[in-house]
Amino acid sequence: MKIAISGKGGVGKTTIMGLLARQTQKSGREVLVIDADPSPHMAQALGVENIGDITPIAEMKKMLTDRSGKVEGSPFYNINPKVDDLPAQYMLEKDGVKLMVLGAIQTAEGGCACPENTVLKRLLTRLLLNPTQTVLLDMEAGVEHLGRGTIAGVDGLLIVVIPAMSSVRTGLKIRKLARESGIPRIYFVGNLVADEEDELFLADGLGERPLVCFPDSNRIRKAERAGMPITEADEAMNGVAAQLLAGLTELMQK
Repeated sequence: MKIAISGKGGVGKTTIMGLLARQTQKSGREVLVIDADPSPHMAQALGVENIGDITPIAEMKKMLTDRSGKVEGSPFYNINPKVDDLPAQYMLEKDGVKLMVLGAIQTAEGGCACPENTVLKRLLTRLLLNPTQTVLLDMEAGVEHLGRGTIAGVDGLLIVVIPAMSSVRTGLKIRKLARESGIPRIYFVGNLVADEEDELFLADGLGERPLVCFPDSNRIRKAERAGMPITEADEAMNGVAAQLLAGLTELMQK
């Protein structure tokens, strides 16, 4: 199962992905979380120590250039770079959940050199093709990455929305682009949902009910502020994450 997550900035996608990762690990599956956000926060969410020492792979410019085979002054580079050994070198583990801090795969217009971008894309593709792992991909906020087709290899996409018109509008735009990208399964997940009125607002705006709805959690907020892992902070949130995992597992089998 290869699942990506997206949504408007600030809707809580990293929190939900962290909770889903923990429930997946507890179910006995091997799980890898790939943090592909320009401002990665998954390590903190999972409780990884010394997060200030973590350098996203996207920022390892020399290593990426070396892997691409590009020679300074030459316009040529290897379009099929070797990346098979990279996961073992740059993978962290916390309480049974594996984490790779990839960083953002950017466009050439954004200032990213093509050779480096090629290595990152090939690495991501290799990770998504691993048949033995459940892979959870935490993408950057918004819709830009979908236009670049960087998550075309996933089995499904979760779009996190909160009960706000701007979030709903972004969610619908992400769904449109995801369909155009050929992602086979697309589901909405509600967050910061206080009551039935919030659920109805989301259902009306999206044209369908979210797969699950997470409540607002003061316990998770306090854990995050204290720099503590959020995965064990609120049992009620873990219960919703377990429902999400069960729903995804059933839907992926259809």
